[in-house]
Amino acid sequence: MGYIKDSPFYKEAIHEFNFSSGDYYLFDTFVVAEINEGVLFTWDDHAKPITEEFAHLYDNNGEDIIYISNRVHSYSVKPSDWVKFFRNGYKLKGYAVVSYTSRGIFNSLIEKLFMRNSFESFDNLEDAIAWAKELNSKTEANSENEKSA
Repeated sequence: MGYIKDSPFYKEAIHEFNFSSGDYYLFDTFVVAEINEGVLFTWDDHAKPITEEFAHLYDNNGEDIIYISNRVHSYSVKPSDWVKFFRNGYKLKGYAVVSYTSRGIFNSLIEKLFMRNSFESFDNLEDAIAWAKELNSKTEANSENEKSA
């Protein structure tokens, strides 16, 4: 298991938030979340206030942000609550799940059914962050190509 604080990426974090549901590490173009043990993560109780806070900080609805769920603890997610996320006008550029167990990987496949954006599952944090940085670079390159065309 790889906690963000134990990784070389931690020093790149712009800000760290500690909510009752878990710890969130903000970077330029992505967020790494480490949800606490035993939490049942729902839209109303957890995601909505966090999403509103981050939308304010990043000054957008998330369309330029990649969310990485670093599942270092065992917790539950209500996958259908992603519908509420999108209904409230929020978006993501990408979503990655880092799972350290076969059950976690299986659960991420269920979440994928509710996603409307780029989604990847990983077994380590390093690969997830590399994917996030690559996805961001590709998007920036595509935007530059569209401007010059």
